[in-house]
Amino acid sequence: MKKVEIYTTPICGYCARAKKLFAQKGISYSETNVMVRPAKRAEMMQRSLGRHMVPQIFIGNKHIGGCDELFALERNGKLDAMLAA
Repeated sequence: MKKVEIYTTPICGYCARAKKLFAQKGISYSETNVMVRPAKRAEMMQRSLGRHMVPQIFIGNKHIGGCDELFALERNGKLDAMLAA
């Protein structure tokens, strides 16, 4: 299983949806709360090529985008393959 990283804030409904999908699939992830750790927002923006909205999701070293992109991968049957080691 590839490493999953998600940058979030506690007041973001899209972050909650993304985390819920990972939980339903039994996927563990590393979460960085950019509200609690504001210096990590700059890191997130650098890694995501300037995107400043949360969530920003990474699978392995690949930036997949936010919640909409995550659910599109799931709908199209591509998420499980992307998560596989």
